[in-house]
Amino acid sequence: MRKAFRWLLSLVVLIGTVSAAGATAGAATAAEPTAGTDIKDRILAIPGMSLIEEKPYPGYRFFVLNYTQPVDHRRPDKGTFKQRITLLHKDTNRPTVFFTSGYNVSTTPRRSEPTTIIDGNQVSLEYRFFTPSRPAPADWSTLDIRQAASDQHRVFAELKKIYTKKWLSTGGSKGGMTATYYERHYPRDMDGVVAYVAPNDVVNNEDSAYDRFFENVGTKECRDRLNAVQREALVRREPLEAVYEKYAADNKLTFDTVGGLDRAFEAVVLDYVWAFWQYSLLADCDTIPAAATATNQEIWDSIDAISGFSAYADQGLSTYTPYYYQAGTELGSPDIEQPHLDGLSRYGYQPPRNFVPRDIPMRFKPWVMKDVDTWVRHNATRMMFVNGQNDPWSAEPFRLGAGARDSYVYTAPGANHGASVARLAADEKAKATATILTWAGVASAAVQEDPAKARPLAKADAKLDKRDTERTLRP
Repeated sequence: MRKAFRWLLSLVVLIGTVSAAGATAGAATAAEPTAGTDIKDRILAIPGMSLIEEKPYPGYRFFVLNYTQPVDHRRPDKGTFKQRITLLHKDTNRPTVFFTSGYNVSTTPRRSEPTTIIDGNQVSLEYRFFTPSRPAPADWSTLDIRQAASDQHRVFAELKKIYTKKWLSTGGSKGGMTATYYERHYPRDMDGVVAYVAPNDVVNNEDSAYDRFFENVGTKECRDRLNAVQREALVRREPLEAVYEKYAADNKLTFDTVGGLDRAFEAVVLDYVWAFWQYSLLADCDTIPAAATATNQEIWDSIDAISGFSAYADQGLSTYTPYYYQAGTELGSPDIEQPHLDGLSRYGYQPPRNFVPRDIPMRFKPWVMKDVDTWVRHNATRMMFVNGQNDPWSAEPFRLGAGARDSYVYTAPGANHGASVARLAADEKAKATATILTWAGVASAAVQEDPAKARPLAKADAKLDKRDTERTLRP
């Protein structure tokens, strides 16, 4: 799957206004705990829960917490580890959103789009094995989607005693995958799922959908411009690698895991086209230099800005070892053709094994994604998938079969990996918003009668609704 960039993208957040219908429901501010018990005390009364810090935020209380989890849910006697959680608390009488990015948890207050729509609480969970939520010693065989789903289930089971209203799960990219896997293994926990830009690599060795995507995305002019820069970078490998060597020395970068600077250089270059479409828009093609006349520095700068030359250094890979491990054991990893690089590429799209230290054993389990895909097609209930038309990761999306109930797949026109409900066509945006409000139990009578009247219940908040600036070329 895609390699480390330098910025981790959080879920795109919808900026909305308070509807008249939702004004009463959204009027409450920070919770007034029942029976005179402070909400922090109620949270910390949960066995295994401890406070790292509380950060003030107007209208909310924001807690950064640790929760003790079994290393192996199948064998609780194998020990425990502490998993980070954040809680954006509004009111126990509001519904709650369970958010995961599938990576590290942000310790800055943030709202996901569904949280804004329903004006609710938000619980965010760090994915197991992303530091500091990593068992010590690390038994990597316990890093799988079933164990991660069980982490979520235990957190939900405890917090549901306090937050008794409806719950929705959500996440973008790997977080959307995580929300889907959680639903597959614990389908009775959530009242709805909103999964954004979640790839579904059912058959790891069949990646022709991605090749078709890159043959048709955007315009031919833009595709040709990107391909030319990518090709030129490999034509000029020797002078550009000299720049890379100085860059690595200046930044104290090493390349032991990937197997050398040359492999790292090519991996970054081969990410270039994918990275552009993942995070840029068609209008951004004007920023791509003309390869034939560009200087070495202009080629370097363009690739560094879009792909990131620190990505495959040991220092860039180490944070994301858990992702690459999962890509090489369960999730799968796209392998695209890129025929315009024939004769220039020495390694092709490198597999996840190349990005995980060799002392960590890996074995791919092809049945895991097939199981999830089959379950979604035949059993999805109150699940929503939101994809981006120009997002490479949406080339292999989740699909619904005859057994799905009250479930939907939407595609945001022209959108990249930041696709959201807010970016859907107007009629689909209204329908999706009304659906989310209904699943959360906060849809007004007017919205139930006419979905076109659906609006987010929470007021816009520039800080709380801000997307984080870090991005990733992984899902």
